[in-house]
Amino acid sequence: MVYDAVVVGAGPNGLTAAVVLAEAGCSTLVVEASESIGGGSRTAELTLGGFRHDVCATAHPLGRGSPVFRRLPLAKYGLRWVHPPTALAHPLDDGEVVVLGRSVEETSEGLGADGVRYRRRIEGIDRAWPGIEDRFLGPALGSASDPLGMLKLASFVRPASWEMGRFKGPAARSLLAGCAAHSMMPLGRLFTAGVGWLLLAAGHRYGWPFVAGGSQALVDALASHFTDMGGEIETGRRITDLAQLPPSRVVLADVAPGALTGMFGEEGSARTAGVGRGFRHGPGVFKLDWALSRPVPWRDARMAMAGVLHLGGDHRQIASAERMVWRGHAPDRPFVIAAQPSRFDPSRTPGGGQTLWAYTHVPSGSPVDMREAVEAEIERHAPGFSETVLACHTVAASEWESYNPNYVGGDIGGGVMGVRRLLRGPFRGRSPYGTGVDGIFLCSSSTPPGAGVHGMCGYHAAQAALGRIKSG
Repeated sequence: MVYDAVVVGAGPNGLTAAVVLAEAGCSTLVVEASESIGGGSRTAELTLGGFRHDVCATAHPLGRGSPVFRRLPLAKYGLRWVHPPTALAHPLDDGEVVVLGRSVEETSEGLGADGVRYRRRIEGIDRAWPGIEDRFLGPALGSASDPLGMLKLASFVRPASWEMGRFKGPAARSLLAGCAAHSMMPLGRLFTAGVGWLLLAAGHRYGWPFVAGGSQALVDALASHFTDMGGEIETGRRITDLAQLPPSRVVLADVAPGALTGMFGEEGSARTAGVGRGFRHGPGVFKLDWALSRPVPWRDARMAMAGVLHLGGDHRQIASAERMVWRGHAPDRPFVIAAQPSRFDPSRTPGGGQTLWAYTHVPSGSPVDMREAVEAEIERHAPGFSETVLACHTVAASEWESYNPNYVGGDIGGGVMGVRRLLRGPFRGRSPYGTGVDGIFLCSSSTPPGAGVHGMCGYHAAQAALGRIKSG
């Protein structure tokens, strides 16, 4: 049999690409190396029986707001979003807790003198949201035909450090800094403000929800919709050479660019020799999952109501920690992104127990064990936390590739968020999803619009592949 399309990799982007192709009437096969689908959205019992942990991604502001997920009938296949009362809480060392709520007014009230400026900024973003969504979740950042539109979004391209300077107090600056640090870049680099504002605005518009039962339910819903349309999925089949695939008109790969290059034969490798020019992988992460006997004993009750927590001090401390990581050093006091999904989704744990999820940025490939430093940061805001711990599972940056070869050096984001990644993609060619080899496309988070469980990299790559199929 000759397929219209074969997709390598069953993560959110690969499955989304497969769905789009199947909806267009293409015979499509998905091939996954692991025994289970999911990629960065798997859920597993990492600590104790009955405690379900999200292996990588857990809170999904971009997933809930994804244009492609919104139009797919995923609820039919069991997808349900769980919204904590508060999306995010960020405690400062002076005892103040900054919160990101669904209401702009609620968030603004906690920012003191900066509240009016913050509210106006978010309201402006909300009014411009259709254009922002087109650009930042589109096939490439911006449009040469609409330079004025891009000028209106200049604050998204700026460094977060510049945007933070527009605020007077530490609360607003720290709220933006923590969200911008999700970029895994120093806050003085371009596009970091865009990451921060995008997550804040999405939080007000869609929340930062969890998937009921674990992130696995999202990819399971995508897979069910795909197979109901006649698509096929094969697991436990690792591809090291594209010649191992059955005949097809196009191939889409939800893998890291270097991994795809390794799958080409000698001729294809020569034609893709330009990969890596302007593209590189970023820092890694040290990830922790805890099984707890009871909820985290946060000192401030507002933190108990938040799905996600940013720990590690104010904007200055966050900026310092991210600079250290970029320079190859693990900070003594790390910036920690934590989440407590089971507090709002009891289906994840056996009676009375809780899970806690967290990661911190470290240099690429670092073997350093950050558990003590991370737990010290949690204990700073939750005295007695250590007494609730039943078990802890950790993954160092140096260990991630054994779980998923696409996480090079522990880089879970698919590469540094630079101009090349957001505009051109890792390979030469007119399309950010092309590879220089006819009929072969890249659909991973290394392509625009980049990291996040939103499926849009897969969606846009599938559109490019459909153009190739239709052209014959």
